Amino acid sequence: MRSVNARRGLAVLLMSLLGTSTASLSIAATAAAQPTPQAAPSSQQFVDGIAAVVNKQVITLKQVNVEVGEAEKNLKEQGIPVPERSILQRQVLQRMILEELQRQEAERLGIRITDDQLQRGIETIAQRNNISVDQLRAAIQKSGMTWERYLESVRLEMRFDLLRQRQVDSTINISDAEVDAFLRNQGSSLRALSPGGAPAAAAQPQMAPRVLGLAQILVAVPERASASEVARLQERAEQLLAQVRAGADFAGLAASSSDGPQALEGGVLGVRPVEGWPDLFIEATRGLQVGEVSGVFRSGQGFHILKVLTWGEEARAAQAPAQQDFSVAGQPLLDQGPMIVTQTHARHILVRTNQITSDEQAEQRLHLLRDRLRTGESFEELARLHSDDATAPQGGDLGWVSPGQTVPAFEQVMDSLQPGEISEPFKSPFGWHIIEVLERRNQDMGEEYQRMQARQILFQRRIEPAVDQWLNELYGKAYVENRLDPEANRDARRR
Repeated sequence: MRSVNARRGLAVLLMSLLGTSTASLSIAATAAAQPTPQAAPSSQQFVDGIAAVVNKQVITLKQVNVEVGEAEKNLKEQGIPVPERSILQRQVLQRMILEELQRQEAERLGIRITDDQLQRGIETIAQRNNISVDQLRAAIQKSGMTWERYLESVRLEMRFDLLRQRQVDSTINISDAEVDAFLRNQGSSLRALSPGGAPAAAAQPQMAPRVLGLAQILVAVPERASASEVARLQERAEQLLAQVRAGADFAGLAASSSDGPQALEGGVLGVRPVEGWPDLFIEATRGLQVGEVSGVFRSGQGFHILKVLTWGEEARAAQAPAQQDFSVAGQPLLDQGPMIVTQTHARHILVRTNQITSDEQAEQRLHLLRDRLRTGESFEELARLHSDDATAPQGGDLGWVSPGQTVPAFEQVMDSLQPGEISEPFKSPFGWHIIEVLERRNQDMGEEYQRMQARQILFQRRIEPAVDQWLNELYGKAYVENRLDPEANRDARRR
């Protein structure tokens, strides 16, 4: 089962147009290129023109072929061999099914991206590329993509981020014992291993973390696959590896044969600090040079083949949107000594949105609660009775909050309040809030700073498998009929 990764065809384009690395692209790197005006007719016709049914929603063959035309264009622009049309149709349709499942889940939860949020996202993209919004728009239009389609691409990616934060991020818990073990294993300077297996020089602790860029071919294994089926899929992976080692184009094989979410981008996973990759990936590529390929190895998803694309020093080189720079304020994870930061002791009330509670209703509920607070009612008691957050039993008390521990929307409002002040209702990825700031203090966070960075690295290692699992569950609960690839329906029933 594949997770959905937004299309990154624009990343290479913006690099050439703007002269910047994909590190600064963020959401922009995920946008899709404009589809060709007319897609070629399908090689497989259906009387009803339906390619798939997702719950009560239909995906038509015409829609698939429009996306196929776009995928063909993107692959050609990247110099990746284009698979046979029937294979490309199946790859594109599987991605469309998963995107439709996400759309339906966002609708169920009441998650939507407003025009104001979209505008702020566009402004962020422009800032990260060191250009104005007008210059960004000109670059997009020069690529052949309409500005309206680009905006919709950004909106979809922002929606997925909110969905992930709401449904997945809170399920990942990193214990103090795990942080302790990580710091013991990594050492205070988090020295990475070089491709040859030798430790990086300890005499250069101020260097940015070493980074690793990878591409993947994945042969997915259904959750309840039989032993004979696992053996068959492993053999398929070994055959793909043999083709690569015989000279086949890795990106082309990924596009035609990989079950990974980045198949139509040639299997490219992106570039990130070494410590940010799963342990299995680090071990599989240990000792490999740029351009070399790992053997076949298995994870919970299935059988993987990895290709090393990049090995270097720059921590921000060509990062994909979901891939973090595992440093705070641009500094590597080191023993920093004393670090004085301002902490805030706050409490809040959260009202989540869903199919029953709209944004307008959630905001209105909080306005009414805020009015009750003005008349002298207890914030603590109202939080216990009305907050949808896990802190409700504690009266909404968040304890002492350090910079970076909450989402930006929450932190921005919290930082604007003086002790004793209560905010107006505002929205974050988790719903609508009101905050009361109780007090502030300056605290030496040197050790906590290091632990926070370690926790962030451990979180990043787990987020991708957690997203895969969530999408597996989403797919398993849905009614999906894939008419282009009946085998995919059988795989879904085994999940």
